[in-house]
Amino acid sequence: MSQRKAQIIVSSDRILSGEKPNRAGEKAVEILRPHDIDVAPPSIVPEGYTPVDDALRTALDTGTDIVVVIGGTGIGATNLTPEVTERYIKARLYGLETQVLLRGLGSSPKAGLSRGIIGMTDHGGGSLIINCASSTGAVADALGVIAPLLADVFRSRGE
Repeated sequence: MSQRKAQIIVSSDRILSGEKPNRAGEKAVEILRPHDIDVAPPSIVPEGYTPVDDALRTALDTGTDIVVVIGGTGIGATNLTPEVTERYIKARLYGLETQVLLRGLGSSPKAGLSRGIIGMTDHGGGSLIINCASSTGAVADALGVIAPLLADVFRSRGE
């Protein structure tokens, strides 16, 4: 089995402008690397449909196995990450979404405001797309649930 490749996409106008540090993106890299994953440096894109869509499509077109999209999962006008992600997911992982929600609710009632989704781009394979809210806690909760299960997730690809 070759090393899996991951891309972290952070959708945040405040991080892009330098108003806020990219702690959530750094946390995602920190959690994924020990799982023998080649994590590309996080890319920061503006909030909104088109920038997230362009970044997600590029990551998938380059053969990325795991794409973590941080931000844009709330109910604000530019929070469209789940709508973009739905275009690419063919096999939604509702159980993982529920596990992430339960872990998050144990940390903060705000976890219930996230609309993040998780799934594979193809049945029996493809890439894994994970949406996370834009806090280090949300990233730690989501990837804390998912990272230990990556071998099982990718077993469906015959790895």
